[in-house]
Amino acid sequence: MLGNYFSPVAVAVSLIHDYEKIPREVEDLVRAGIEKGAAISGTLQTANIGIEKIVLNIVSNPNIRWLILVGPTSKGHKADDALKALVSRGIDDRGYILHTRAPTAILKNISRGSVERLREQVSLVDLSQIEDPEVLKEAVWGCYQQEPTVFAVQGREYELRDPGALPTPPIIERITDRLKESV
Repeated sequence: MLGNYFSPVAVAVSLIHDYEKIPREVEDLVRAGIEKGAAISGTLQTANIGIEKIVLNIVSNPNIRWLILVGPTSKGHKADDALKALVSRGIDDRGYILHTRAPTAILKNISRGSVERLREQVSLVDLSQIEDPEVLKEAVWGCYQQEPTVFAVQGREYELRDPGALPTPPIIERITDRLKESV
């Protein structure tokens, strides 16, 4: 879902269910992000194309400076683990996300430049294993503040504030089917 373009926040809700069977609780988290003012809020199911879409949406909007990961821990695709590893460690020369347990964590359809821009542009707020829309709303609100605001939950602590837009132009890139090209 798209929200406030000028917002400093993007929300990724870990999706562990089939896309056709998304439970109400996941929809509530996606909606809570938008209602509190996120620029974009949606689900993350796979450690490849799902993450590529997140990267491209974020780097196309330099206002987004925070990425909030929320929701249940993925046991299969481990997309949540891959997203955390991507933000903290990046990718290797072949597009594999470094130091993740995700079995399919390869980004072949976007440029390395977009990945590096994501890593420069956003800080991650890890709310994985949290499914409470009120906690998510509090985190989104904290990212809007001009003065640093301490946000703590389940032993994790973040100093949130809106640092302003990244002073570089947006990166506009399409996902291409490079997987076929490399076969």
